[in-house]
Amino acid sequence: MLRYVQHPNGGGLVERGAKVHPTAWVAPTAYVDPGARVGAEAHLDDGAWVDREAVVAARARIGKNTHVGPGAVVGRGARLRDGAKVAGDVRVPDFAVVGPDAFIHAA
Repeated sequence: MLRYVQHPNGGGLVERGAKVHPTAWVAPTAYVDPGARVGAEAHLDDGAWVDREAVVAARARIGKNTHVGPGAVVGRGARLRDGAKVAGDVRVPDFAVVGPDAFIHAA
C-alpha cells in the first residue's frame, strides 16, 4: 500500500519511500512517487508528477502538469516547462530547457 505525506515546504504529496530535500518546493497538487528523489531547492509546480525511481536534481524546476517518467533523471538546474513529459529512463541534461507540452523520449 502506498502512503503519502505532505511535504513541509509547499504541502505536496510525497510517498514515504521517496526522498525530497527539505529545501525543495512541492506545490500542494504535486506528488512524488516511491523511490523518487528530489534535490535541494528543486521546485515542483502544481500538478507535477515525479514517477517511481525518478530523480529531480538540485535547483531543477518542474512546471505545471508535467510528468517525469519512471527512472528518468532531470539534471541540475534543468527546466521543464508546463505540460512537458519525460519518458521513463530518459536523462535531461543539466541546465537544459524543455519547452511547454514537449515530449522527451529515448532516441
